[in-house]
Amino acid sequence: MLKLTRKIEYALMALGCLSQPDGGGVTKVREIADTCGIPFPVLAKVMQQLARKGFVEPVQGAQGGYRLKAQLADVNLWQFLERMEGPLGIVDCLYVNEDECTQVESCSIRSPMRVIDHTIKSVLTGLSLESVVRPYTQGRGL
Repeated sequence: MLKLTRKIEYALMALGCLSQPDGGGVTKVREIADTCGIPFPVLAKVMQQLARKGFVEPVQGAQGGYRLKAQLADVNLWQFLERMEGPLGIVDCLYVNEDECTQVESCSIRSPMRVIDHTIKSVLTGLSLESVVRPYTQGRGL
């Protein structure tokens, strides 16, 4: 089954918290964890990865925390998932050299899987991160 990892779910929730209309300021990881109901140690690691990937910016000091760095409207969901998780695909054989697959000659599902993969990619590419987290920001927040 195709499914987002818990890490991605938490990352999207955190981006939703940081993108509040009154946002722009610095928010502590503890505040995001408490607001979103995310375990603090897990969220701390997710926030570090979001920072490494350029989505948020860490702010040091006693009043430190994180703030948005990326324009969420300019990043689509496919780009976000690939930056966070690496190359995506419904089946591995679409992303390896044909000589790496021992079943390439007898495989009857590669072409249909390519169509499904392309369809999923098209849908996710058509969704901005802003459109994904916006419903969250309207109902909750810091």
